[in-house]
Amino acid sequence: MFLSIFLNFSWKEFFLGGEEWIFLLEIVLRTIIMFLTIIIGLRILGKRGVKQLSVFELVVIIGLGSAAGDPMFYKDVGIISSIIVFIVIILVYSLLTYLIGRFKKLENLLEGKPICLIQDGVFLVDNFKKENLGSDEFFSELRLKGISHLGQIETAIEETSGDISVFFYDEKDIKFGLPVMPNSLDHPLKNISKEDHYSCTFCGYTEEKQIGNAGTCKNCNKENWVEASNKKRIT
Repeated sequence: MFLSIFLNFSWKEFFLGGEEWIFLLEIVLRTIIMFLTIIIGLRILGKRGVKQLSVFELVVIIGLGSAAGDPMFYKDVGIISSIIVFIVIILVYSLLTYLIGRFKKLENLLEGKPICLIQDGVFLVDNFKKENLGSDEFFSELRLKGISHLGQIETAIEETSGDISVFFYDEKDIKFGLPVMPNSLDHPLKNISKEDHYSCTFCGYTEEKQIGNAGTCKNCNKENWVEASNKKRIT
């Protein structure tokens, strides 16, 4: 039975679908044309259309990619229609870019605004919630910038591109802050066994505590604390 299925299996249909072998050459030609069209389109859009994409620019790139991809291997999708899509997307992008430069409200609507996430070593909780960022993901971003605790940070801003801009305290001004190293928040405390600086695990608010009940955070009213760090940055 299996031998019969194997012998009757259509390898041509498996590899080519309903097309003929000659269509492979057509795919090569279509791909070359659309590849060159993408290069030309991105050159027209300029460097900002390629680097540090905002949500608006990402939509443009996705639209160009879809318009370029289909005609590469779908025989019933014509090259001319895809090039027209390219032209329309580029014209609309150019028009909106011009309008964004003239009208600040439109810029904020399409590209969003930079959001301050950390101020003076403490999370701005309301802003952080708006961005739907997980703490593990954000801590990973900070560690990649050589940060081991929030006390090293004066201000951290999420840009419209999604990148995180960090402004550091001078080395002499670094203070105690919430550690961001892996597993640093795994064992929160509600009772203090030694006098030291402790940070709220939720917002990063830091204060010196005495032995006894840790109490609630003055900034966010949460009750979990971890020992703070004041290590210097290694640059």
